[in-house]
Amino acid sequence: MIDLDKKTVVVTGGAGFLGSHVVDALKWQTTAKIIVPRSWKYDLTTEEGVSRLYTETNPDVVIHLAAVVGGIGANREHPGSFYYKNLMMGALLIEQGRLRGLEKFVAIGTVCAYPKFTPSPFQEDYLWEGYPEETNAPYGIAKKCMLVQLQAYRQEYDFNGIYLLPVNLYGPKDNFDPSTSHVIPALIKKCVEARESRAESISCWGTGSATREFLYVDDAAQAIVQATMQYDKPDPVNVGSGQEISIRDLVELIAEYTGYSGDIVWDSSQPDGQPRRLLDVSKARVEFQWQATTKFTDGLRKTIDWYEISRSA
Repeated sequence: MIDLDKKTVVVTGGAGFLGSHVVDALKWQTTAKIIVPRSWKYDLTTEEGVSRLYTETNPDVVIHLAAVVGGIGANREHPGSFYYKNLMMGALLIEQGRLRGLEKFVAIGTVCAYPKFTPSPFQEDYLWEGYPEETNAPYGIAKKCMLVQLQAYRQEYDFNGIYLLPVNLYGPKDNFDPSTSHVIPALIKKCVEARESRAESISCWGTGSATREFLYVDDAAQAIVQATMQYDKPDPVNVGSGQEISIRDLVELIAEYTGYSGDIVWDSSQPDGQPRRLLDVSKARVEFQWQATTKFTDGLRKTIDWYEISRSA
C-alpha cells in the first residue's frame, strides 16, 4: 500500500490516450505532484534521457505508460523498432528507478504478450505457455520483458514493481490515425468517412471471426490508479472487461452507430491476428477491488460522439 498524497508521480506517456486519463484520475483522487515527461525533452530509449528524467524530477513513483504501439499493420511494418524502443524504455526506467531508490514502479504490459493460442479466458499463469501471435510478437515480448525484470529485481534488490496487463482499450482521445490506430478507432473513422462519401462498401481485414475484449479507457485508468495505491505483489494482473465480441459483430455495431449503411467486404488475404482475446479478470477484483463498470455499447457511443465532435471542432 502506498499513499500517493504529496508524492511525486511521473507518468510516462501521460500526454497520450491512456496516460491523459490516468493523469486525470490521479488529480481527482490524490494530491500527488504529477509530472508528464515529453518525448521531445526526454528520449526514454537512451540512458542519458532516462537518467536526466530521474535527476530533474526526483520521483517517488513511476507509472510507465509510454510505448511505441500500433495495430496489425504498424506491427508488421515496424517489428524491429517496436521491439527495440519498447524494450529499452522499460529496461532503462526500471534500472534507473532501482539505482535511485524509487518507492514503486508500475509497468503497463499488453495483452499481446499472451501466446497465440492461449485458452480463453486468459489467466495470468498462461503467459509463458507459447509464443505470441506473430504479427505483434516483437512488441508483446518487449513489454513482457518488464515483468521478468521487475520480478528479478524484487527478488534480488527488494524493488517494488508491479505489472498490469490491460486488454485492448478504446474511448475518447483515442488515436484515429489509420496508419497506427487500433481496431475500434480505425473502424469508426472508416465508417464515418464512408457514410459521408456515400461509399457503397468498406473493406475490413481478415474474416471477422476473431474475437476481442475491449476496455473503456476510464475504467483502465481507474484500475491503474487503484493498483498503484493498493497492489504490491510480483504476479502480473489482467485488466479487462471480461466480455468479448467478434470483429464481424463489432464492425456491424460501429456501422449502425455511425449511420453507415453500405456493404462490408472482408479481405481474407489479410490476417485476423490472434484468434481470441478474453481475459480472466478475477485477480484484479481480489487484489485491488477493481472491476470495469462501463457497458461496451455505452462506451462505444461515447467514443463515436467524441470523434464526431472533435472532427468538426
